[in-house]
Amino acid sequence: MARPNRFVAHVEIDGREEVCHVKNTGRCRELLVPGCTVYLDKAKNPERKTKYDLVAVEKGQWLINMDSYAPNLAAGEFLPKIFPESIIRPEYTYGNSRFDFYIEENNRKILLEVKGVTLENEGVVMFPDAPTERGLKHVRELAECVKNGYEGYLLFVVQMGKVKYFTPNNETHPEFGEALREASQAGVKLLAYDCKVTPDSMEIDSPVCIKL
Repeated sequence: MARPNRFVAHVEIDGREEVCHVKNTGRCRELLVPGCTVYLDKAKNPERKTKYDLVAVEKGQWLINMDSYAPNLAAGEFLPKIFPESIIRPEYTYGNSRFDFYIEENNRKILLEVKGVTLENEGVVMFPDAPTERGLKHVRELAECVKNGYEGYLLFVVQMGKVKYFTPNNETHPEFGEALREASQAGVKLLAYDCKVTPDSMEIDSPVCIKL
């Protein structure tokens, strides 16, 4: 297996090489390595240049989902379980920002942002796997929303199961880790959940301990 750029990977299928679309533009250097086992989804459009999407990869004991869209989809299915008597709207614009979800429950007004987590080291999962100015902006904006009377939530969807704990990747992006700690102190609620992952599905499962 080879990944010449962020968008494609060369995968061996039954002895032939196939160029596949990677549904995650992050670095994923520790995941997409030569010889790894990956899972593909056949494209529905027969005219597309790449016939397959790369959606999951095996790493040690884990099957890790690689689809950047999956965390938001999984969150949309999961949020009614923790906000059962609420109105939930995806892709909500507030001021100059757009958050993944707006939740209204009685007198509560909640803005929630979702981040998918694929980086793992000895059972510890981290975000981000590369510096993210967009992620940093979201964290700071959630803290501002709390000042303006909203509840702010940041949900880390760990795209694998049975991990030890979540922590910000201070080595790769120390500014993000610092912003996350400041946001938590300002009242932004941090959640992390692992997932049940199969080759063709991902479902949010159990809470994961957060260590800032």
